Amino acid sequence: MTELHRLDATDQAALLRSGDVSAVELVQHHLDRIATYGERLGAFITVTADRALMQAGAADERRTAGGDIPPMLGVPTAIKDLNSTAGVPTTFGSVAMRDFVPQVNAYVVDMMEAAGLISLGKTNTPEFGLSSYTDNDLVGPARTPWDLSRNAGGSSGGAATSIAAGLIPFAQGTDGGGSIRIPASACGIFGFKPSRGRVSMGPTGSDVSGLAGNGPLSRSVRDAATMLDLIAHPMPGDLRPLPEPRVHFAQWITYEPKRLRIARWSATHLEGIDPQPDAMEAWERASRLLESLGHEIIDITNPFAAELEPQFNVIWSTGIATVPIPPEAEHQLRANTRYWRERGHRTSGEELMAAMQFVEATSRQAMIDLDSYDAFLTPTLAMPPQPVEWFNASGDPVEDHWRELQFTPYTALYNMSGQPAASLPLHWNDDGLPIGVMLAARSGDDGPLFSLCAQVEAAAPWAERRPPAFS
Repeated sequence: MTELHRLDATDQAALLRSGDVSAVELVQHHLDRIATYGERLGAFITVTADRALMQAGAADERRTAGGDIPPMLGVPTAIKDLNSTAGVPTTFGSVAMRDFVPQVNAYVVDMMEAAGLISLGKTNTPEFGLSSYTDNDLVGPARTPWDLSRNAGGSSGGAATSIAAGLIPFAQGTDGGGSIRIPASACGIFGFKPSRGRVSMGPTGSDVSGLAGNGPLSRSVRDAATMLDLIAHPMPGDLRPLPEPRVHFAQWITYEPKRLRIARWSATHLEGIDPQPDAMEAWERASRLLESLGHEIIDITNPFAAELEPQFNVIWSTGIATVPIPPEAEHQLRANTRYWRERGHRTSGEELMAAMQFVEATSRQAMIDLDSYDAFLTPTLAMPPQPVEWFNASGDPVEDHWRELQFTPYTALYNMSGQPAASLPLHWNDDGLPIGVMLAARSGDDGPLFSLCAQVEAAAPWAERRPPAFS
């Protein structure tokens, strides 16, 4: 039998259904890998081994008893440490929140548990998910398993490196400016940011800005589609709920896409920031692959305005300024967090409203301009995974922010527009580092985007390409 950690979640679920493996065996196998590799990778902030094994035993008893069996009963996963988990510490990657234990689950966690998934713990994230790299004062950086001297990307870096190294088969992440797609690119896996409103942020998460949402990270497109089917259910009271999809996303991946008109651009919307040769090579190769599949590739000018970046920062900083930190704990925050909170505290209500209106109007115009195309292709990142010390080597939060913009000038645009977007692991550079490419679609077209991603995966499979030290 193939080693359990080399199977995706879909195949693991099939083994559980057939009785070839028990949930206890499957969970223990992955816990053993976490014990062996987790600290080296900076993958987890909290590991809930006893809780997971107890749930696995209950899953085996439930399966033996028969009756209504959830579709993923006994399959291991993990929850990002930005999402509340009742009875389990949720630190938000911050020393100031080290002892916080929520009383309720995030709604997405409820949906995952209802499907039978078993969380092995809370994955590493930067403080309050603020950065495009994962590092904090609790457990330190998350590292890509392709080169442990380099960061896994952020803010879902712990989830991405866990999947790439075979500690879990798939996981949930959040994405407010690229936080699913960035680490997916840096770790050589698949990451999917759904359309705005597709997955609830309830009951305690905020959807006021519309920037952030939950989504899947996985090795296979089918696993991501399966997870989105499990969690894409509106919660009463959601501000921007999308209706239940008429066709399951797992069904969409079986459909052959029609001939699509795919617009592509590589120039960033930010002055002085250009993609490095590795990113360009990945983008060009992906373009040729899509053409070979029969799609029409059209070069266009980047449709997003440079003025979006400072307005995004107004919204971003105001959001972090509203996080309720006890005054006596402010000194425990990292310098970058204090910088963004101070910026947010200086923002007036009029400035925040103007920024939100500008982002909405400007991204809407971009969507109007792009409406004649079916999909959009750019690099995911402008450069390969970077050394763990590169982003904040200066200790200056302003320089840190500039370096993050150089690293990821593409992803946040789709958070502002609300479009679905995915990072696909189609390229590795000469140093063996993964370089993702990003495909996006019109808002609400998550299903057709899955169909296209599955077609690309079938034409250029990546499942067997694994980091040698963790295979």
